[in-house]
Amino acid sequence: MKNNRPIKNIASTALSAVCVLALIVLCVVLGGDALTREQLSTLRILLIVCGASILYCFAVGEASQNYSQMDKLWSLLPITYTWIVAARGGMKTRLVVFALIVTAWGIRLTVNFARKGAYSLKFWTGTEDYRWAIVRGTRFFKSKPAWTCFNLFFISIYQNLLVLSICLPALACMGSSAPFRIWDALAAALSVLFLILETVSDEYQWKFHQTKKRLLAQGKALSELPSPYDLGFDTMGPWARMRHPNYLGEQGLWLSLYLFVIGAGCAKCALFHWSLIGPLLLVLLFMGSSALGEAISLKKYPLYADYTRRVYKYVPAHRYESGK
Repeated sequence: MKNNRPIKNIASTALSAVCVLALIVLCVVLGGDALTREQLSTLRILLIVCGASILYCFAVGEASQNYSQMDKLWSLLPITYTWIVAARGGMKTRLVVFALIVTAWGIRLTVNFARKGAYSLKFWTGTEDYRWAIVRGTRFFKSKPAWTCFNLFFISIYQNLLVLSICLPALACMGSSAPFRIWDALAAALSVLFLILETVSDEYQWKFHQTKKRLLAQGKALSELPSPYDLGFDTMGPWARMRHPNYLGEQGLWLSLYLFVIGAGCAKCALFHWSLIGPLLLVLLFMGSSALGEAISLKKYPLYADYTRRVYKYVPAHRYESGK
């Protein structure tokens, strides 16, 4: 019988994308109150920092041929943005808690990326995200002008604007005088839980691949490694029950931080506000990122297709065991 799984996956992803886009439209339509003078002034500062980062990422990426410049800044810019907002917002409790959570998130991501060799004293060097080389190797991006445009508009401009946009719920909260209340406590609690999920998932992933790398260095073939390393992909800890627990944690954290906007009383119709657009765009980005990552894994690992059939992307399921 013909396997219709790829078609179903594409249909599911397309439907999810349509739903997210519909939510973005709702946020645009419902909007929110106009920004105050202080918020506009703060937004200008954030845009200056963002613009400088765009120029840096594009220029250094092109000069060094290392296109992970934005990857290095991804964890650092939100810390900068949220503390600027907190400082200019009078260090209100809601803004400080928001910035502290983002700082903890940024430290985790920076450490995780650093141990993969991403940072170097020669700041323009370091290990490049392996997916960029794969994307560059596709037929369309083998053209240098096409790749340069991709580097400018997607890697440098779009990703920088996306990182700024996921921090804009803090800017929205800046204009509120509402006290810290139940929605804020819920936002803090959920975002910390998702941060813990990310941290645990990354640790399992790191240990799995380091052990696999050490075993392969002994001259063994992948199929000769002990279980579960012979699979090639991680099925330990959270990865045994979800295909992307780290992605779930990342998206969940930024969506949870949006609840501060509700706590601040900024959202109309109880839920929707223009500052939700950034976290929703992040969800769309992870749809594409997870699809790319899984396409790579399907080509590399024979049993990855079985893993995708029996383990959901984000919903915890029964523990995966190869061949059972």
